Amino acid sequence: MPNAMFEARGRELLQGLVDTRQLKQFQYLTGSLGATATIEGRGEVIVLCSNNYLGLANHPEVIEAGHEGLRKYGAGTASVRFICGTLACHRELEETIARFVGTQSSLSYVACWNANAAVFPTLAGPDDAILSDELNHASIIDSIRLVGKATERAVYKHNDLNDLEQKLKTTQQKACRWVVTDGVFSMEGDVCPLPEIIALCRQYEAMLVVDDSHGIGALGTTGRGTPEHFNSLGQIDILTGTLGKALGGAAGGYVAASQTVIDLLLQRSRPSLFSNAVPATVACSARKAIEIIEREPQRVAKLNRNVQQIRAGFDKLGFDCHPSPTAIIPIMIGDEAEAIAKSRRLLELGVMVIGFGFPVVPKGQARLRVQVSAALEPQHIEQALDAFAKL
Repeated sequence: MPNAMFEARGRELLQGLVDTRQLKQFQYLTGSLGATATIEGRGEVIVLCSNNYLGLANHPEVIEAGHEGLRKYGAGTASVRFICGTLACHRELEETIARFVGTQSSLSYVACWNANAAVFPTLAGPDDAILSDELNHASIIDSIRLVGKATERAVYKHNDLNDLEQKLKTTQQKACRWVVTDGVFSMEGDVCPLPEIIALCRQYEAMLVVDDSHGIGALGTTGRGTPEHFNSLGQIDILTGTLGKALGGAAGGYVAASQTVIDLLLQRSRPSLFSNAVPATVACSARKAIEIIEREPQRVAKLNRNVQQIRAGFDKLGFDCHPSPTAIIPIMIGDEAEAIAKSRRLLELGVMVIGFGFPVVPKGQARLRVQVSAALEPQHIEQALDAFAKL
């Protein structure tokens, strides 16, 4: 029987979310997700909440590549890689990722959460220091928490180069300093000042780790992410990223770095040693997605046009949106219940946009997060802006 105290506590928490209008609603989709989606009990809506930045999640070639992977390799090896071996599709995917982002090697994981969770517990030593941007993704925060207590850690103010440099100066006695930042910050939609961070890391001989999950595929003229956006390909020590957003939209993540880093992760990272590899279907479909991005750079150009059009529309309507080159456009609301109410109203108007509140963002900083896709056509954008005008 469940513990009575736990049951009472859990029911009280859930009722509190209901009473304060903060309870999150989960929608059920009855088909694939593209520019639009069909929601159970509601019908077709325009999607402005997806990480499917290039519209590849339901691309026929991506789907067929997944089918072929399933036919050739089955559902998987039913074990971890060092026990039952690495499938050829994993090697091909990892070679493709490394070439695409400009590193010597890469290693895939079942999610970018696992990839980030592997980095610091495996690579950071007790005489090191880790310096993390205050708005980094939760997976980076949890990875740092898993490091031994002897390793010094500090948080620098968001994108604040002076604060970062001060912390680099005060940790110069450490064996190795690690600077870690998102490339694109998922809740703010802004980009890290990558060239300046690279310069600081070189000046103070620090290792730079960049999670480019929201940059890969969506930034740079050919979709190679934040490093390409700043003409800095090949200048990052460790890149992590996801296959579950622009690169096919299914699941999976990766670490891309030097061969030494990848060999250490293969030998020692717990998320790889104790978890099955990415399913063959995902490995094949993600590789195909990268091939399409390389073949069709016009997808990235279309994404940029859509971003500019929607931002211009919001500006005309009077919404206060911070300027950014990314496909993430947060509209600040403040009150969480109000953000959720606005999200529900937009859904009634045929547009799927999610209201984010605590614990995803700090209390008092609730927002609507608009995410743009290359799959959107002019009529979708026009209908979406009309809904925001009514809101």
